[in-house]
Amino acid sequence: MPFTMKPERLSPMLEAEGFPQGPQPNGVSNASMMPIAPASADPAVVTSATIVIVDDDPMLRRTVATNLEDAGYQVVPCDGGRAALDYFANGGRAAAVLLDWHMPEIDGPEVLRRLRDGGTFVPVIFLTGHNQPIYEEAALAGGAVDFVDKSKSFGIILQRLRLAIEGAKAPVAVTAGGGGAAGLDFDDQSSRAAWRGRQVDLTLTEYRVTRLLAARAGRDVSYREIYDLVRGEGFRAGSGEEGYRANVRALIKRIRQKFRDTDPEFDLIENYPGFGYRWKDGAGA
Repeated sequence: MPFTMKPERLSPMLEAEGFPQGPQPNGVSNASMMPIAPASADPAVVTSATIVIVDDDPMLRRTVATNLEDAGYQVVPCDGGRAALDYFANGGRAAAVLLDWHMPEIDGPEVLRRLRDGGTFVPVIFLTGHNQPIYEEAALAGGAVDFVDKSKSFGIILQRLRLAIEGAKAPVAVTAGGGGAAGLDFDDQSSRAAWRGRQVDLTLTEYRVTRLLAARAGRDVSYREIYDLVRGEGFRAGSGEEGYRANVRALIKRIRQKFRDTDPEFDLIENYPGFGYRWKDGAGA
């Protein structure tokens, strides 16, 4: 049952899906769950264990925030996109952001776009009621690291959050420049890449995958390894045991296109059918 670590923490969204409303088994009414105040935390005291929750539903913010606090995290709740953008613009920091899709004034995808354009590369996970693949593809293409349906249990959401945070802490080991990929340069401070002196507008996920391929220039990198880098080791998605491959193919397709937008002759990411991809050894000079 979603978000049932404690009965009183059910949100209206979950109640609409058939979960009980009104007084809960412990006698606590949903009406007593007052919403948490919007973001007002002092950025100076925020630690690496801080999660920003961006959602216009006050009950959902309280539900997720209380469970995260029980799991040992600090929480900065934001009642909409504007509050989240203001928080980061004022120097706020976070280990990750849980972001709703539909919100008044500024929706989730626009919040993500503005964060990335402003140089904020904190891991963003969409936590939304949408479960259609088109939304997940759009979220990942925009630079989100994950996409989770709100109907999932809190245990699943927490695990996905931990994977995203650990993934952000684990840089890919690459030597100066682009490893064995001549003509490719990386700026790890801003997570930006340049191809032959021209910036390539990669999302954070695309940047990390390009980093991995460059580090292994001339060697094959498996579908599984690429997917583990993006979503966490052992994570399963898609249809069947090998369903994750479609996600990797879509990701590599976007990376290739962005390099071709910079250089129409770009053809240095090769596919090894049935196994994975490689960056051509020594190519690009």
